[in-house]
Amino acid sequence: MRVSISGGAGFLGLHLARRLVADGHDVRVLDLASLDDPPLAGRVEELAGDIRIPADARRLVAGADVVVHAAAALPIQSSRDAIRSVNVQGTAEVLTAALEAGVRRAVLISSTAVYGVPEKHPIAEDDPLVGVGWYGESKIDAERLCADVARRGLETVIVRPKTFIGPERLGVFEILFDWIREGRRIPILGSGANRYQLLAVEDLVDGVVGCFDAPVAGQAVNIGAGVFGTVREDLEALCAHAGSGSRLRSVPVKPTEIALRGLELARLSPLAEWHYKTAYRDSFVSIDKARALLGWEPRLSNAETLCATYDWYLAHHDEMRGSGMTHRVPWDQRALGLFKRLS
Repeated sequence: MRVSISGGAGFLGLHLARRLVADGHDVRVLDLASLDDPPLAGRVEELAGDIRIPADARRLVAGADVVVHAAAALPIQSSRDAIRSVNVQGTAEVLTAALEAGVRRAVLISSTAVYGVPEKHPIAEDDPLVGVGWYGESKIDAERLCADVARRGLETVIVRPKTFIGPERLGVFEILFDWIREGRRIPILGSGANRYQLLAVEDLVDGVVGCFDAPVAGQAVNIGAGVFGTVREDLEALCAHAGSGSRLRSVPVKPTEIALRGLELARLSPLAEWHYKTAYRDSFVSIDKARALLGWEPRLSNAETLCATYDWYLAHHDEMRGSGMTHRVPWDQRALGLFKRLS
């Protein structure tokens, strides 16, 4: 099978490409950045390009059986237009190109950010879509584009993963790991008694691959960890595993939320509205549909995934240079660095 991946140099794209090559598939990736993975050199067709450019989107999908659309602008982008140009315009170009090229199935990597901050848990796939901030809004519109091309004949599947982590995941988690490595006090919004589901990237890859042939065309599927505790329980397990002396410290929700919003608007914080508006609330989805229709079962708990990712971070800490706005590089902590020194 030939599988094309947009955003192939990203965190998910890299892990998915590795899995597909190991399974014997032909893999093509498109990204603005280099794949930068020596074991995949010569084993993956790597295209440099921009999904927002029609010709690049057509190069990506030509001759593909399945297209996985994983390219996305993250919530930390500086403007609504910057996010929408990738997450909406870019999605339109990829899906249109896939339809015209006769691709059998397209899998859109969406997000549980489309559910916003619901009161009901676990969240099911047919619950209302009321995304938080520019990012959640853009993902809802991307999903609507899937429905449109599906009516025109392209099989589409929408995957809604929880926040996924694993080896090579940096971004906001690098900030957490950095503080723990140095033995800092780790602030948590509120008591930490809320349950916040995460996801191991290898479990997400299993779910995405399962969507290639399962009877889920035209549907959305939640993917998340099967075992997870409260935020306090999972982070205490990570701190104990790290053995650095880090401890959790509760901070009041409302004043902190207001402060983080101000820092975000002033572009002094890497944390976006989605991060701090959901961090102190329950956030977990039902994975019954994925289990039933994909034959999928998550293997790692929140705590296991956090600890494994932290171990990878420690082993590669000295190699990390610079900062950026993707999951595979550290984020500039900006004003959070001051709070770190005071912690």
